[in-house]
This record gives sequence, C-alpha cells and structure tokens, in this order.
Amino acid sequence: MNNLLENFRLYLLAFLLPLLLSLVLTPLLRALALRLGKLDKPTDIKTHKVPTPLLGGAAIFISFSVSLLVMRFYTSFPTGTLRDLRLLLAGGGIMFALGLVDDLLKPLGLGVKTKFAVQFGVALLTAYYGIRIHFIQPDHLAFALSMLWIVGVSNAFNLIDIMDGLSAGQAALAAFGFLLIAFPSESIYVNFASAALAGAALGFLPYNFSKKYKIFMGDSGSLFCGYVLAVIAMGTRYSDVNPLGVYAPLFILAVPIYDTVFVSVMRLRRGHSPFLGSRDHFALRLEHIGFTRRQVVRLSSLATLALALFAWLITQVPLAWGVLIVSVLAVEFVLIGLAIAKIKI
Repeated sequence: MNNLLENFRLYLLAFLLPLLLSLVLTPLLRALALRLGKLDKPTDIKTHKVPTPLLGGAAIFISFSVSLLVMRFYTSFPTGTLRDLRLLLAGGGIMFALGLVDDLLKPLGLGVKTKFAVQFGVALLTAYYGIRIHFIQPDHLAFALSMLWIVGVSNAFNLIDIMDGLSAGQAALAAFGFLLIAFPSESIYVNFASAALAGAALGFLPYNFSKKYKIFMGDSGSLFCGYVLAVIAMGTRYSDVNPLGVYAPLFILAVPIYDTVFVSVMRLRRGHSPFLGSRDHFALRLEHIGFTRRQVVRLSSLATLALALFAWLITQVPLAWGVLIVSVLAVEFVLIGLAIAKIKI
C-alpha cells in the first residue's frame, strides 16, 4: 500500500511539473514567434481567421522532456525503463525537430516524401531497439506493423489539428487513458511518459483556446504528441484477462485514427491524394451542420473519455463481455461514419 501511494505521488509530480512549465513557457514562446514572424496564415484549407503564432509545440516538448529529466534524478528508474525513456526522448526529439523545421519553412514546408522518410527512420529505430508490438507473429510482421503504427498515429494527431484544442485535448485525454490502464503496473516508462504528456498538453490548452493570447502547437507539437502516444501504446500489457484487451489502444486513440481513415477514404473516393489538404474532416462536417467549434471539441473529448473507460473495461472483464463491448463499439463507429459521410461540405 505504501509503495502504491509513493508511486501515485511520483506520477502526480510527473504530471504537475510539465503542466506548470507549459503554462509558463507557452506565452514566452508565443512572444518569440511574434518577434520572429513565425505565424500560421489562413488559407483556403486552413480554417482560422487571422495569422496565428506557432511554436506552441516547443512548449509541450520542452515541458515534457524537462519533467522526465527531473524525474530521472528524483527517483530510481530500472535499467530497462531508462533505456525506454531515452529512446522515447530521442525519437520524440527527432519528430519534434522535423515538425519544427516544417513549421519554420511555412508556407512551403517540407515535402511529403522527406517527412515520411524521417518518420519511418524514427519508427525503424524505435522498433529496432525494442519498443514494438509483441503479440503478433512472426516477428518481421510485428516489426513492420509497429513502424506503420508509429507513423500512422503520429500523422493522425497532425491531421486532426484543425481546431483549437482538438489535437492537444485528444493527446491529454489519451495519455490519461494509457495511464489508467498501466497504473499501478510496473510499466514505469508508460506511467511517467503518460503523466508528463498529459500535463504538458493541458498547460498549452488555455492559450490555444484564448482569443487574446492564441498560439498553435504546429506540426512540431502534433507529430511529437502522436509519436509519444504511439510508443506509450506499445509499452504495457492489455491481454492478461482476455485477448481482446489488445484493442484497447485503438479505442483510446479512436478519434484521431477515425478522422485519418475517414479523410483518406473521402479523398480517395474523389480521386484526390490522401496527402493533400481538404475540408473532409469530421470536425468540419459537424461544424457545417450547426455545431460550434467548442461544441465539436467537447463532443470529441467526451467521446475519447468514454472510449478510454471502455478500453480499460475490456482489459478487465471476461472474454464474453469483451466481445460484447468491442462489437457494440464497432457497430457504433460504422453507423457514425456513414452518418457523417452524408454531410455535404
């Protein structure tokens, strides 16, 4: 009991430290972006009204990284945990740098091929050094799927970053979801990384919502958050009670994954490249039929919160109940997808 309480205190500290850092750093980086003229300007595809400072992703990345480095000296990590955290910080740092360069080079940015080459390189190194899917055989298939998972989830958070609070809010809630499942297990790097990302993302959100002090996290923040969550998802056990528990990460990350699949399908149906921007996102369709942006973000957040609880449930209940939960949620997703697809925009 004492050990459990001590772990809880450590994870609380791992959450509060990046939260405070992010609250302090975000307005400073906003001021820097304004001084440097690094603004995200409206286009036909982008839906904001006025040029908005970037560099919010730097606040999230710095807050997350500093908090984990501080926790390294505050507690004793096992060797395996230290290795995994170093790998997470290294891979996340490269993803952040890739997004930052793309942000700084706007409106042109980096090419799709360049970005994918770097992302797959990071995914390859992450899987090679041991953070990958372990429940699929043969190993080479698990290795390939791990790389696709990392790149896919990273870009899913980038794609969904189209409304204030949507991507960062999803990142914070997903991090809490993974912490819920991993705690109080010995998946220590998952627990600390989840708590730190939740704090860093939440500290950014008030400024992202603000009219007076608005700032975007840019590709640097969305790619970083997506990468961290993809890696976290592969760091804990889900199927100790029933084998369907392995679907838990899909439920926790369902909103960004759903939007990515939905947008890609809609673009391909029109004969367009899935890598070119469009207004096909579910969030913009909901806005088109009368929801405000705040309402869309709240609905998305409530959906992720509910799905995270269901994800936890399927790791705890017997197989028969797991089958029922997965079946009902799958049907709901199909029905919702069909309904949203009918909205013309």
